[in-house]
Formats: sequence, structure tokens, C-alpha cells
Amino acid sequence: MTVDLLLGLQWGDEGKGKIVDVLTSKYDIIARFQGGPNAGHTLEFDGIKHVLRTIPSGIFHGNNINLIGNGVVIDPVVFKSEIDGLAKFNLDLKSKLFISRKAHLILPTHRLLDAASEIAKGKGKIGSTLKGIGPTYMDKTGRNGIRVGDIELADFKEKYRVLADKHESMIAFYGVELQYNLAELEKEFFEAIEDLKKLDFIDSEEYLAQAQKAGKSILCEGAQGSLLDVDFGTYPFVTSSNTTAAGACTGLGIAPNKIKEVFGIFKAYTTRVGSGPFPTEDFDEAGDIMAKVGNEFGSVTGRKRRCGWLDLVALKYAVQINGVTQLMMMKGDVLSGFETLKVCTGYTYKGEIIHHLPFNIEEENITPIYAEFKGWKQDLTGLTTFESLPKELKDYIEFIEGELEVPIKIVSVGPDRKQTITK
Repeated sequence: MTVDLLLGLQWGDEGKGKIVDVLTSKYDIIARFQGGPNAGHTLEFDGIKHVLRTIPSGIFHGNNINLIGNGVVIDPVVFKSEIDGLAKFNLDLKSKLFISRKAHLILPTHRLLDAASEIAKGKGKIGSTLKGIGPTYMDKTGRNGIRVGDIELADFKEKYRVLADKHESMIAFYGVELQYNLAELEKEFFEAIEDLKKLDFIDSEEYLAQAQKAGKSILCEGAQGSLLDVDFGTYPFVTSSNTTAAGACTGLGIAPNKIKEVFGIFKAYTTRVGSGPFPTEDFDEAGDIMAKVGNEFGSVTGRKRRCGWLDLVALKYAVQINGVTQLMMMKGDVLSGFETLKVCTGYTYKGEIIHHLPFNIEEENITPIYAEFKGWKQDLTGLTTFESLPKELKDYIEFIEGELEVPIKIVSVGPDRKQTITK
């Protein structure tokens, strides 16, 4: 019996989907533990690019089970679209994909609330993806939410109406101009609910407990990144759930002492989507090159990602709070061609040099301290062994390992699952 955990260590978009896909053959169950359709996990193989938003990234493999845990919030309309997109691959979703009855549903009015709230914030907006994630988690913690298991109950539509009416009164309270046709949105929603009912709803914590007793291997899959965690991220520019290792326990019902390996994924540089502090953001040519070569656009939102140098202070923090045991470095190929690479090793914080992530990392408080490394020219995308990597990249990797005190076990040199080097 093995329970391992895989999560992102930056502000999301680290490449978790690809690594889950690469590792899936080693596990019986892939279980998604938090987030919603604001996250997009990109997989690429056989020349085809796939973006999964709610479904775990192991769905394309033959014999494993894919489980959507209780910590996930599900938009039935988005989920239906995702299922429809998989139809051409002839996957047996009925036997391969299970959904926790305790997962919460995103209603059409959750999305409208999200939009109204963001409009009302004006210049103070946090860069929400407007998918209704925040309002859904607010209803969850406020004990108003509707869960997947409610679909099976006789009073489901009555529960829906009560909550939707409440949401409409809240939207009116914001006093912003927001045009919508709720009847149309609800028609689409309830059609998607009927499709959702074709899949199996399960008591997922019991299912996973029995799987562990039976000696099954489980990979817990997170969404977004550790620096977006509602407790430990760059608040308030965060998501509404726990994206860190603790979220796997609450989002699946797995006990902390059952988790063995914690795989932490990071890019060879740093990116961020939307608003929020970003100490190592590069506003010059280097940042533009990273964005262009790395195709840094959100897989769900399409928004351009802000790019900058690797921030080891933030990365060390993420390793620490997650208890990372193995690291996986993505997009090493994007840095090919730079004469010099920079890595942030500390901050000047209010006149003092520090090496930890402080309470506030807004630019008026933080100046990054950089170490410089010689770059490499070699194209990495066709390389298949660690030994074949250029010396400069090996030096870069060795330095990062030394600073983080955790080994880098995988280096990704391209988007395809085959472009993955195991150290």
C-alpha cells in the first residue's frame, strides 16, 4: 500500500498534469483533492494536447481509477464539456471515473456572484478566474453549499432554488451592472446534472480506506500551486482552498501518517497569472523570452503569465510547508539560450537581509538578492538522459538541490510525456 502526493510549489501552472500522466502507470488510483475548473492540467502525447480541468490527469491510462475527491468543487456544465471532449478517445469513464458525494457543486449563480464581486472591487480586484470557485467555497464553509450527494435526494431542486435565490439577492446588494439570463443558465445547468448522474457517486473516504487495506497504490493530485494556498499563499491574492499537502488529507479523507512521498513540482523559472506580488518578475527582455518560448498562457483562462527568475526563497518555503521528499523541475528547455541565469537566494526586507518568506512580499518591502549562473545554448528537447544534459544545467540543478536540501528526480525538457528525464 502506497499513498503519495503530488503538488505544485509555485503560483500554479508548474506542469502537474504532465507529471501525473507520466507517473500514473505506477498507481492504481489517481485522486484529485482540491480546486475546481479554474485549474487546467495540460497533457501532451502523440502530438495531441489535452487540457483537463476537473478530471484527474490519469484518465488516459488503461486500468487505473480516477477519483474526484470531496475537496474539489465541480461545475456540472464545465464537467460535461470536459466529458464530451473525451468522447473521441473511447474511454470507459463509467468504470474509470468516480466522484465523491461530498464534493460541492458550482451553481450558475456562483459564477455570477464571482463576477459581481470582482467588478465591485474595482482596482482592488484579485484576478479571479470568474469560475465561481470562491463563492462556492464560501458557501461550503458557511454551511450553505450543495454537494454532489444532494443530486440523489428528492429535494435537490428545492435546495437549489433556495440557494440560487439567496445568491441573486447578494448580486443585487453589490449594486453593479451585470447582465445575465438565469433561466438560460439554469437550463444548461440541469441538463449537465443529468449527464453527471450517469457516473458513479461514491463515499470516497470509505472507498480510499478500503483501497489502502487492499494494498492499492494511490497518487493524490493537487491543483494550482502552494503559493496560492488560502492559508499559506500570498493572501489575499490566493485561491479559496488548501493547495498544500494538508489539503490532500482534508480533501480526500486520507490520514497524514499514510502519506509517504511528497512530489513537489516547480518550473526552472517562475510565473504567475493575474494580480499579486511577484518579487522576481522580469519586466525586460528575459521575461518576454520566457513567456514566448515557454508558451506562457493559461490553459483555462488564456491569460498571459507574468515571468521571472527562479525564486529560491519562495521555493524553499513551499518545500518546507509541504514536507517535499522529491523535486521535479519543469521547462528546463525554456532557459536554453540565455547567456546568464539569475536565481533569487534572499531578500532585502525593510533594510535587512533575510532568507525566508515574510508576511508581506509586496515590492515596496522586498528587493530580491540574486546569484548568477552561466547559461547554456544546447537544445534540450531531444535529450533522453541526465548525463547528456549540458554541464551548466547540471550545475544549476546541483545548486538548487543544495539550497533546498531535496533531490531533483525528474527534469522535463519539453511538453510531451516522452520529453521527461529521470535522474
